[in-house]
Amino acid sequence: MKTDKELYSYQKGAINKIFKRFEDAPDDYHLLYQLPTGGGKTVIFSEMVRQYLKHHNKKVLVMTHRIELCRQTSEMLSGFGVVNKVVDSKANLDDQNEFDCFVAMVETLNNRLNDDKLDISDIGLVIIDEAHYNSFTKLFKFFEKSFILGVTATPLSSNIKLPMTDNYNELIVGETIESLIENEFLARAETYSYNVGLTSLVVGSNGDYTVKSSEDLYTNNDMLSKLIQGYEKHSKGKKTLIFNNGINTSLHVYDTFRAAGYPIAHLDNTASKKQRKAILKWFKETPNAIISSVSILTTGFDEPTIDTIILNRATKSLTLYYQMIGRGSRILNNKSTFKVLDLGNNLHRFGPWGADLDWQKIFNSPNYYLDNILDDESIESSFRYEMPAALRTEFSNSEEVYFDIKDAYTNSVKKGESSKVVLERSIHQHAYICIENSEDVYDALGLAKMLDEDIDYRIQRYSKCISKSTFNFLHWLKGDYRLKLRNYLRENFDTMFEEIHGRPPED
Repeated sequence: MKTDKELYSYQKGAINKIFKRFEDAPDDYHLLYQLPTGGGKTVIFSEMVRQYLKHHNKKVLVMTHRIELCRQTSEMLSGFGVVNKVVDSKANLDDQNEFDCFVAMVETLNNRLNDDKLDISDIGLVIIDEAHYNSFTKLFKFFEKSFILGVTATPLSSNIKLPMTDNYNELIVGETIESLIENEFLARAETYSYNVGLTSLVVGSNGDYTVKSSEDLYTNNDMLSKLIQGYEKHSKGKKTLIFNNGINTSLHVYDTFRAAGYPIAHLDNTASKKQRKAILKWFKETPNAIISSVSILTTGFDEPTIDTIILNRATKSLTLYYQMIGRGSRILNNKSTFKVLDLGNNLHRFGPWGADLDWQKIFNSPNYYLDNILDDESIESSFRYEMPAALRTEFSNSEEVYFDIKDAYTNSVKKGESSKVVLERSIHQHAYICIENSEDVYDALGLAKMLDEDIDYRIQRYSKCISKSTFNFLHWLKGDYRLKLRNYLRENFDTMFEEIHGRPPED
């Protein structure tokens, strides 16, 4: 049985601080405690329950938002010697008087309380796990005389219209991620961010990107290629967890990795308990296993052997960003770092995982924080196209291959020129680097065919400059650019070759 002797000093410090507030504050005080994923929130509140029951003649209720967390919490409490009863949909409450501690899922509890099936008159302490979810707030009316302790890694409400300051009197901030890394409680994240064009994504009523618009973007071949190339470069043969926004995306990811011969499983919230258990067992036991997941495994899932987290999605939710990356942060004897591959510009949006966030400020002024997060257009305006390393070797004679469309557009406006000259200059520069690395026009035309990604990037930037970006217009512009580049090479090859190489091309 665990005792308080096994708690780390920062955990004991947190318990003392919380109990001090508990003693000083009124009986109906609502306190929020923040601690990063992996810091041991369940350990802390399990020990709190043990101590509370020892010194108070009242009962305790622990609330979770998912059935898996219910069971895990119940097991942890039992490990601390706290006899508890899980109040699920099948629970027989005839023996409730024999228990001093209850663990319940929010929806089940709501039903039981509305049906008057559970006696809560003697509950002195209510603990809410993952307190940033708003599903709990409807239950507060039942506990007007109880001390409520909410625990979360991110004290930012899942619904901006229901800020946590409306439901909690005070926030206590726990250890920082950086401190937990320094003291070897968490692994350090090494993040690799890929610049992704997200302006096609739509934000839904919940404040995050819709599944539909995410599916349209992340199921296209370019994104799937980017994903598998990123995996092969940074994580091949390593245990990897991929987060997607949409079942269809996850299935595309599954098919792509399977076709490439990698061991992968797909998991979403429609899987049965048996299927989920079998997949997670396989994942645990297979060193190079990959799981492609949707809306699951962000909370209550601990697998320290994970080496890589791939964010194959964009999110506007700071909480979700921290939860997803936190799944890789558990330490092992031979693991002090883990990799994060970001394919949703999340690093640009929120900063590095573990950055020094002012949680008090975020708790007190959530709107201010959210309003100051960069939007996708601002993020993408700072992107610079980087030619993939393998392609760059094809252009090894060129000192510089980048062409700044935005800069060229600004200069053309200043000179009063037509915006069309921007694309003409871009085509000339593309032709130049093709000829610089060729011996004949056929070489140059072959290199021009390899520039598809760069051409698409330039056209996207150009369309933003001229504020015209309908799908048909872009499609036409991309085709027209390629045609003009090929014609330009055929018409100007000999002249430009001699200018570049100082000799005429060989026949």
